[in-house]
Amino acid sequence: MQGSFMPKAAALSRPLAIMLLCSVATLFATNHVAARVAFDEGTGLLLAILVRSCVAVVVLGSLVLLQRKSLRLPAGTAGWQLLVGLLIVVQSLALYSAVARIPVVVALLLMNTAPIQLALLSWALGGPRPTLRAALVMGVILAGLVVVLDVPTWLADPAAMGPDWLLGVGLGLTAALVFAVAIWITEHRLAAVGSTLRSLLTMLTVLVSMLAAGAAGLVPGGMDLPQSAAGAWGLAALALCYGVAFSILFISVPRLDMARNAPAMNMEPVAALVLGYLVLGQTLSSVQLLGGGMVLAGIVMLGLSKQE
Repeated sequence: MQGSFMPKAAALSRPLAIMLLCSVATLFATNHVAARVAFDEGTGLLLAILVRSCVAVVVLGSLVLLQRKSLRLPAGTAGWQLLVGLLIVVQSLALYSAVARIPVVVALLLMNTAPIQLALLSWALGGPRPTLRAALVMGVILAGLVVVLDVPTWLADPAAMGPDWLLGVGLGLTAALVFAVAIWITEHRLAAVGSTLRSLLTMLTVLVSMLAAGAAGLVPGGMDLPQSAAGAWGLAALALCYGVAFSILFISVPRLDMARNAPAMNMEPVAALVLGYLVLGQTLSSVQLLGGGMVLAGIVMLGLSKQE
């Protein structure tokens, strides 16, 4: 029976939906912590993204087959779809590169500035101006980032933060910006493309790009294998956690009432903070924790304000 004629799935209860979203967010955080383990043990950046993308393509390809989705793109969308795929390639490279250089939780907090960048981008491209409340919340988030990034310490003594700190921060913000652009294109140019097909084609673009970049040697050491058992486990864990989280989220979305429950996904930086401490020994100062709390509170408030 075609998916369009199937009855709509019943929504899960809100407590169950929130619990499921928190679990998915924790799996995504575990993926990033596992990636840091893999990178620390010599795993190549391209290989990590390639393995992760393979799992996602298998999941999405299976869904397309099971749901008997058409593989035909609507007229005028092919170029935009390719662009979104290439943007996600850049976002993946930038975020994993940030994870390899700065604490995982800091990289994810930077990535979570994407809603701010999307709101500003939409405004710049003719969309509605952010409300006063949204602008104030964005200010809180930016103030929190200044605290969690320990900007005063860096300004006083850049060497104290390590040689990769500034590059890692720049990569994290770049990942958020590129992701915001991809979301804008998806909302305004690819609305006619089914979500399953759009996601499959995006992941296929990432997969092919990683294979091409690896074959061309564009990233030195990008396809290096892990140099230890810990690195191999890290590589396997990042692929498994991403694949499981992606599958649960994608299959369950119709029953999760994302309009109300999406802020629960902001559990990811919290889980990354705990896992980063337990697995990697990464810690933040009490002041940085306060800043991280400001960022998370602001992001949740932004998410809730969109539902009003």
